[in-house]
This record gives sequence, C-alpha cells and structure tokens, in this order.
Amino acid sequence: MAKILIADDSVFMRKILARILNSMGYDNIIEAENGDETLEKFKKETPDLVLLDIVMRGRYGMDVLKDIIESNPAAKVIMVSAVGQESIVKEAADIGAKDFISKPFKEEQAIETINKVLKS
Repeated sequence: MAKILIADDSVFMRKILARILNSMGYDNIIEAENGDETLEKFKKETPDLVLLDIVMRGRYGMDVLKDIIESNPAAKVIMVSAVGQESIVKEAADIGAKDFISKPFKEEQAIETINKVLKS
C-alpha cells in the first residue's frame, strides 16, 4: 500500500485529506505542517505521493516542490491549494507537480486526482 505525505499548515485540512485517503484504503499517512518538516519527512520516509499546500508557514510550497523534484525527479506531488490561478497551476506543473487540486474541493475530485497520479 502506498505511503502518502500530507503537507499543510492547517490541521483541519490534513484531517480532511487523511479521512479521504482512509476511505480509499490508504492508512500509511505521514503529516507535515510546514515546508521544512515536509522536506525532512520526504527525505526520511520516501513517500509514494505528496499532497502539498502552496501557502504554509516557513518555506513556500513552490520552493518545497522544487526541492522535492530536485532530490527525486520521479516524485509524485499533487499541489492542494486555494491559490489556484492558472499561472500558479502552470508554474507548479513546470516545476514537476503531477496535478493540482483547488480548495475548496469535492471529495470525488480529490479521489479521482489521487488515483490518477498514483496509477501513473
């Protein structure tokens, strides 16, 4: 079963994403609440998927994405953010994000995106 890292400074959002992942059968979930912790846990745990917020305390999510892709170009990262302007989505894709989930989102949308990226 896949190991998934949820990186978001909102406890509420981490709980929502964890609940969705649990409903999909995933229970190997790691959480991080800021950019530095995300990088540390990514390097230590080597998750199969990262759900990464853009706006977090400490390091900006796009910078974290760059570091993740630099350390593992094959990393599967889905950006999950309320900052969903087209230019931000394009920048994330150019850096190496596999997909983007805009907050607020419907559970079905999150499930579909997670499944698609994990199976790619």
